[in-house]
Amino acid sequence: MQAETQAGSLPTRRRRREVLLALALAASGVTATTLTATGPASAAAGCRVSYTVANSWRGGFTANVSITNLGDALTSWRLTWSFTAGQTILYKWNAVYTQTGGDVTASNVSYNGSLATGASTLIGFIADQPGANPAPSSFALNGVVCAGPPVPTPSPTGDPVPPVPTPSRTPIGDPVPPTPRGLA
Repeated sequence: MQAETQAGSLPTRRRRREVLLALALAASGVTATTLTATGPASAAAGCRVSYTVANSWRGGFTANVSITNLGDALTSWRLTWSFTAGQTILYKWNAVYTQTGGDVTASNVSYNGSLATGASTLIGFIADQPGANPAPSSFALNGVVCAGPPVPTPSPTGDPVPPVPTPSRTPIGDPVPPTPRGLA
């Protein structure tokens, strides 16, 4: 008989705890739906790429590619793009590159794989160009096309940008020291 009483009171105790928990959550402003687990979430993805031809000469060029992560933090990355005019990468830095025809993949190396939200890394290369050298029309980071066209950065023109004047601090109060007592 005692086993039946304990078994019969268990749902009552559990219900009482559920009601108390619901009241506590309601008092704190937390709703039960915020505690409900959802299915697997996908990471937010996004990037901005700045492709700069830093130097060029007949038959070749040097390029820098700045990658900015605009999505969730990454522990590794892979940037892809295509060359359309026969450009071939010869020397490279800050990434592991593979190229098949015009299709290029640059993957992180050990020291630049982690990219927090808003963080950037810079990679670069020297390449052959048989003629024209159009910039790639799009980039993808980990398979997700970067929003909008890549942001081209103009090559330096040699005209220095004048420095912006820094405002000086204005002292607060009387800049003249007070006269010692008895001398005034």
